[in-house]
Amino acid sequence: MEGSTVSNSQDGQIASPRRAPSQQRSRERVERMLAAASALTAEQGSDAMRMGEVAERAGVSIGSLYQFFPDKRAIIWALAERYTAESQACISAALADVTDVEGLRRAFSELVDIYYGLFLAEPVMRDIWSGTQADKALRELELADSRANAEFLTAVLKRLRPVADPAALETTAFLIWQMGEATMRLAISVGRQEGDDLVAAYKRMALRELVGE
Repeated sequence: MEGSTVSNSQDGQIASPRRAPSQQRSRERVERMLAAASALTAEQGSDAMRMGEVAERAGVSIGSLYQFFPDKRAIIWALAERYTAESQACISAALADVTDVEGLRRAFSELVDIYYGLFLAEPVMRDIWSGTQADKALRELELADSRANAEFLTAVLKRLRPVADPAALETTAFLIWQMGEATMRLAISVGRQEGDDLVAAYKRMALRELVGE
């Protein structure tokens, strides 16, 4: 029997508006659905994507699609969750072994470049991220992701500044991460050269706060 993805307000999790497949065959079918939705979003944007198109591209019945995704928003949410999980894993790995200022400077700079490159190269990520501002639940998911990523940065700052006020470090890390996301959103909405300049300026500002550059 298939389970449902539910929220738990006590541990801060946010509800996903879709059913979670528990059987291997169902998981494979859902993967095809998400791959189809991702391809259609890349081709025409999520606003133009239709549930019938997703089902046809995935080779499943419309009823099967609705079994796991009650509407288009649920599909977008699932794609957003996937990108969120991948980004958190990348950030955690990049910052896990940082033990000195030079390591932080290098790791943070590389992460900014990687993120910017991904959003330039991945139309689906751009589409989803741009759409979060119009969906309250997706904004909450993005905020939770931002807090989680900031915690990785906070852990590094605490290692490098053991006598500093932990609350102040948490605030700094969270604000820097939020500013970074705002910068990326702005950078991909303007011309490429201006976007590059904005990202470079953000990196300089953030590194001055983080490592005193």
